[in-house]
Amino acid sequence: MSEKYEALKLDHQLCFPLYTASRLVIQRYQPMLKELDITYPQYLVLMVLWEKDEVNLSTIAEKLQLQSNTLTPLLKRLQQRELLERKRSETDERNIVITLTEKGKALKDQACDVPALLAEQLPLEEEEAKELYRLLYKMIGKMSEK
Repeated sequence: MSEKYEALKLDHQLCFPLYTASRLVIQRYQPMLKELDITYPQYLVLMVLWEKDEVNLSTIAEKLQLQSNTLTPLLKRLQQRELLERKRSETDERNIVITLTEKGKALKDQACDVPALLAEQLPLEEEEAKELYRLLYKMIGKMSEK
Protein backbone atom coordinates (compact mmCIF):
# COMPACT_ATOMS: atom_id res chain seq x y z
CA MET A 1 0.00 0.00 0.00
CA SER A 2 1.41 3.37 -0.94
CA GLU A 3 2.20 5.94 1.73
CA LYS A 4 -0.66 8.04 0.42
CA TYR A 5 -3.15 5.48 1.75
CA GLU A 6 -1.34 4.63 5.00
CA ALA A 7 -3.75 6.77 7.04
CA LEU A 8 -6.66 4.67 5.77
CA LYS A 9 -5.45 1.53 7.51
CA LEU A 10 -7.89 0.35 10.16
CA ASP A 11 -5.03 0.01 12.65
CA HIS A 12 -4.40 3.76 12.36
CA GLN A 13 -7.95 4.80 13.21
CA LEU A 14 -8.86 5.97 16.72
CA CYS A 15 -12.56 5.54 15.94
CA PHE A 16 -12.29 1.77 15.45
CA PRO A 17 -10.92 0.78 18.88
CA LEU A 18 -13.33 3.24 20.53
CA TYR A 19 -16.26 1.73 18.64
CA THR A 20 -15.15 -1.85 19.30
CA ALA A 21 -14.44 -1.26 23.00
CA SER A 22 -17.82 0.43 23.41
CA ARG A 23 -19.61 -2.43 21.69
CA LEU A 24 -17.78 -5.04 23.78
CA VAL A 25 -18.47 -3.24 27.06
CA ILE A 26 -22.16 -2.91 26.20
CA GLN A 27 -22.21 -6.65 25.40
CA ARG A 28 -20.93 -7.30 28.93
CA TYR A 29 -23.79 -5.24 30.33
CA GLN A 30 -26.46 -7.16 28.43
CA PRO A 31 -26.78 -10.26 30.67
CA MET A 32 -27.00 -8.07 33.78
CA LEU A 33 -29.53 -5.73 32.22
CA LYS A 34 -31.52 -8.64 30.85
CA GLU A 35 -32.10 -9.71 34.46
CA LEU A 36 -33.50 -6.22 35.09
CA ASP A 37 -35.49 -6.46 31.83
CA ILE A 38 -34.05 -3.22 30.42
CA THR A 39 -31.82 -2.31 27.50
CA TYR A 40 -28.55 -0.41 27.76
CA PRO A 41 -30.07 2.88 26.49
CA GLN A 42 -32.91 2.48 29.01
CA TYR A 43 -30.31 1.87 31.73
CA LEU A 44 -28.62 5.16 30.83
CA VAL A 45 -31.90 7.07 31.10
CA LEU A 46 -32.71 5.41 34.42
CA MET A 47 -29.25 6.25 35.80
CA VAL A 48 -29.90 9.93 35.07
CA LEU A 49 -33.23 9.70 36.92
CA TRP A 50 -31.80 7.68 39.81
CA GLU A 51 -29.26 10.47 40.28
CA LYS A 52 -31.87 13.24 40.17
CA ASP A 53 -35.55 12.43 39.84
CA GLU A 54 -37.99 14.87 38.27
CA VAL A 55 -36.02 16.38 35.43
CA ASN A 56 -37.10 17.77 32.11
CA LEU A 57 -36.47 16.08 28.79
CA SER A 58 -33.75 18.54 27.83
CA THR A 59 -31.76 17.68 30.97
CA ILE A 60 -31.75 13.99 30.07
CA ALA A 61 -30.88 14.82 26.45
CA GLU A 62 -27.99 17.02 27.58
CA LYS A 63 -26.64 14.49 30.10
CA LEU A 64 -26.73 11.64 27.59
CA GLN A 65 -25.78 13.84 24.63
CA LEU A 66 -28.79 12.62 22.67
CA GLN A 67 -31.44 14.43 20.66
CA SER A 68 -34.93 14.58 22.15
CA ASN A 69 -36.32 12.75 19.09
CA THR A 70 -33.99 9.84 19.97
CA LEU A 71 -35.04 9.91 23.62
CA THR A 72 -38.79 10.16 23.12
CA PRO A 73 -39.35 6.54 21.96
CA LEU A 74 -37.06 5.32 24.75
CA LEU A 75 -39.03 7.27 27.34
CA LYS A 76 -42.33 6.04 25.92
CA ARG A 77 -41.20 2.42 26.31
CA LEU A 78 -40.07 3.06 29.88
CA GLN A 79 -43.43 4.71 30.58
CA GLN A 80 -45.30 1.73 29.09
CA ARG A 81 -43.31 -0.49 31.45
CA GLU A 82 -44.43 1.81 34.30
CA LEU A 83 -40.88 2.77 35.26
CA LEU A 84 -41.38 6.50 34.70
CA GLU A 85 -44.00 9.14 34.02
CA ARG A 86 -43.90 11.97 31.50
CA LYS A 87 -45.97 15.07 32.18
CA ARG A 88 -46.15 18.58 30.80
CA SER A 89 -44.71 21.15 33.15
CA GLU A 90 -47.33 23.19 34.99
CA THR A 91 -45.23 26.34 34.61
CA ASP A 92 -44.20 25.84 30.95
CA GLU A 93 -46.27 23.63 28.65
CA ARG A 94 -43.33 23.21 26.27
CA ASN A 95 -41.37 21.37 28.98
CA ILE A 96 -41.89 17.68 29.60
CA VAL A 97 -41.03 16.60 33.14
CA ILE A 98 -39.85 13.03 33.66
CA THR A 99 -40.24 11.34 37.05
CA LEU A 100 -39.65 7.82 38.28
CA THR A 101 -42.55 5.68 39.41
CA GLU A 102 -42.28 3.53 42.52
CA LYS A 103 -41.42 0.61 40.21
CA GLY A 104 -38.64 2.70 38.63
CA LYS A 105 -37.28 3.66 42.03
CA ALA A 106 -37.35 0.01 43.17
CA LEU A 107 -35.34 -1.02 40.11
CA LYS A 108 -32.49 1.15 41.41
CA ASP A 109 -31.95 -1.29 44.30
CA GLN A 110 -31.76 -4.20 41.87
CA ALA A 111 -29.27 -2.33 39.65
CA CYS A 112 -26.84 -1.36 42.43
CA ASP A 113 -24.45 -4.25 41.73
CA VAL A 114 -24.24 -3.70 37.96
CA PRO A 115 -21.29 -1.22 37.97
CA ALA A 116 -19.15 -3.42 40.24
CA LEU A 117 -20.00 -6.56 38.26
CA LEU A 118 -19.00 -4.82 35.06
CA ALA A 119 -15.76 -3.50 36.59
CA GLU A 120 -14.81 -7.09 37.47
CA GLN A 121 -15.07 -7.99 33.80
CA LEU A 122 -12.86 -5.19 32.50
CA PRO A 123 -9.27 -6.21 31.80
CA LEU A 124 -7.92 -3.01 33.34
CA GLU A 125 -6.30 -2.20 36.64
CA GLU A 126 -8.13 0.41 38.70
CA GLU A 127 -5.63 3.15 37.80
CA GLU A 128 -5.83 2.26 34.10
CA ALA A 129 -9.62 2.46 34.21
CA LYS A 130 -9.44 5.87 35.92
CA GLU A 131 -6.99 7.14 33.29
CA LEU A 132 -9.14 5.85 30.44
CA TYR A 133 -12.19 7.50 32.01
CA ARG A 134 -10.28 10.79 32.35
CA LEU A 135 -9.05 10.71 28.75
CA LEU A 136 -12.45 9.82 27.32
CA TYR A 137 -14.17 12.64 29.21
CA LYS A 138 -11.42 15.04 28.13
CA MET A 139 -12.08 14.03 24.54
CA ILE A 140 -15.86 14.27 24.95
CA GLY A 141 -15.55 17.71 26.53
CA LYS A 142 -13.33 19.06 23.77
CA MET A 143 -15.46 17.58 21.00
CA SER A 144 -18.70 18.83 22.58
CA GLU A 145 -17.56 22.46 22.61
CA LYS A 146 -19.45 24.53 20.13
